[in-house]
Amino acid sequence: MTDLTHLDAEGRARMVDVSGKAGTAREAIARGRILMEPETLAAALSGAGKKGDVRAVAEIAGVMAAKRTSDLIPLCHPLMLSAVRVSIDPCADGSGLEATATVRTQGQTGVEMEALTAVSVALLTLYDMLKAIDRGMTMEGIGLVSKSGGASGDWTCA
Repeated sequence: MTDLTHLDAEGRARMVDVSGKAGTAREAIARGRILMEPETLAAALSGAGKKGDVRAVAEIAGVMAAKRTSDLIPLCHPLMLSAVRVSIDPCADGSGLEATATVRTQGQTGVEMEALTAVSVALLTLYDMLKAIDRGMTMEGIGLVSKSGGASGDWTCA
């Protein structure tokens, strides 16, 4: 097991010191799904519900969440994000909607948490906007798809 970077030698929580690291181009992609009944999916895809285009609102919520990650996750660095893109698309098997977030920066630390936060909040927004139709929706498979840049190099989910 590798050392946990957010703990000091005495086991106390700390923000990682990245001041000595060179800034590099970094990108992270995360993905997750919200599963729902077919009629709920049809309502979400129609864009004509009482709450409007729920996919567009969820995409905006995901972008806003990525920008606020350091306010939500205690030891995350506030980052100047270069780009955030969130897309909500139907799952290939018709079981619900899939959120994908791509986040980029030029900096000293990665954007994995920002991508994961964007996906999580986008899915929560979909739940909130569709719960009047289907309270049994479930979210699953939220995870990092890939990351690039930094000292640890590139990584892709197997």
